[in-house]
Amino acid sequence: MKIFVAGIATETNTFSPIPTGLADFHLARTLDESAIVSCGGVAAIAAACAADGHVFIHGLLGFAEPAGLTTRPAYESLREELLQQLVATGPVDVVLLLLHGAMVADGYEDCEADLGACVRTAVGDGCVIGMELDLHAHMDQRLLDVADLIITYKEYPHVDINERALELYALALKTAQGLVKPTMALEDCRMVGLYSTFREPMRGFVQRMTALEQSPGVLSVSFCHGFPWGDVPHCGSKMLVVTDDAPGQAARLARQLAQEIFALREAARLPSIGLEAAMTRAQTGAARPTVVADQSDNAGGGAPSDATFALRWLFEHGVRQAGTAFMYDPEVVKLAFVAGEGAKLKVRLGGKTDALSGAPLDLQVRVHGLARSYLHEFPQQDGPPIDVPVGDVAVLECAGVYIILSSRRSQCFSFRVFQDFGLDGLDIYIPKSTNHFMSGFAAMAGEVIHMAAPGAIPPVMQQIPYQRFDPSGHWPWVDGAAMPGTAA
Repeated sequence: MKIFVAGIATETNTFSPIPTGLADFHLARTLDESAIVSCGGVAAIAAACAADGHVFIHGLLGFAEPAGLTTRPAYESLREELLQQLVATGPVDVVLLLLHGAMVADGYEDCEADLGACVRTAVGDGCVIGMELDLHAHMDQRLLDVADLIITYKEYPHVDINERALELYALALKTAQGLVKPTMALEDCRMVGLYSTFREPMRGFVQRMTALEQSPGVLSVSFCHGFPWGDVPHCGSKMLVVTDDAPGQAARLARQLAQEIFALREAARLPSIGLEAAMTRAQTGAARPTVVADQSDNAGGGAPSDATFALRWLFEHGVRQAGTAFMYDPEVVKLAFVAGEGAKLKVRLGGKTDALSGAPLDLQVRVHGLARSYLHEFPQQDGPPIDVPVGDVAVLECAGVYIILSSRRSQCFSFRVFQDFGLDGLDIYIPKSTNHFMSGFAAMAGEVIHMAAPGAIPPVMQQIPYQRFDPSGHWPWVDGAAMPGTAA
């Protein structure tokens, strides 16, 4: 069989002031390029095709760090290139689209549904279209109407990207061979929130979904957590079930599981505490090292990643032996490379992108370390880590506090970046991340604190200034919201 693999992916924070343009996309048109920009799952699919004797066709893969709206020219030009490649390839049996699910462009509130519709027009109804999505996706019937199969990651942090890609590949092949006939059902969970699968009750719920996939007729079960900072009408958590030619079974199971997760809503909520409480606890606690997640300045959710609130607190309280990563400040990175390792210089750090980033810090610093074109690892539970390009990196030291700067915006996934610069003996680590940091920090942490400091992506849902999404009838705005599957 001929299998075409492609995708255009970014997670759009519609409140972010940072536009996503064509230059922000890491583009891959070959497997070698995919390895460099770490296009999730494509290498695993290519290897499976080779092992099974199928023809693997590499289409355009484009991935951009989460930010604000993608520009119309950027999305349309990437979409056109992908479609032209697909048409030029000739008839294919399967199209696998590796997407995010929360991409919004100027004029397109659901890029994935638009792209899927265009692909369907290009290949016709006889071709199988499968989609792998991040679980922080937006989803409604429009997407189900253009795809034969949709699977989301099950884990948050997303340590199962390759597993889900191979699951999609296997089910798409069975569909193309006529061995199964996927039928999908989607149920609105009437929830908006963040739910870590590294802790209970979500750990058990993931295991339940996996076990249900062994039941007769059930092909796949996905809990789509949703992306809270995407202000689109279909925002929110959804339950997706794929069955084998059994739409009634899919609808019943999706509703049942939506009701189950709704009942777990309070226990599943990712806890966060304010800056003062979080930093005081980190300073005075006995557990070392202490990891404090700066959730509100997470580039992985579209934040600028140059907020100074936590750093200012450290300096004002005389805290030493602390470090943070990644702060986005390409101008200061350039200065550090000009000065060289070991040099001392004055910098105006952070607070440049938006008022929600706070005021810049004027500091006398020492250049502790430098690295060109640094690849930051994102640990995976199955297979090697994914390498995330963060551009040039400079590490500055000021009064016993170490600040890791990057020239490209990225959240901090792994403790490895501190180890690479000899900073594995600090007392306090502050990764700018909401929850993905857990895959790389949980094992080494004496204590983990999720901090809701000021910033562009507050982890408190009620603080999100929605205009297009109506949260009424959804938890946590209305705790007595109607259960999924009942009248609102």
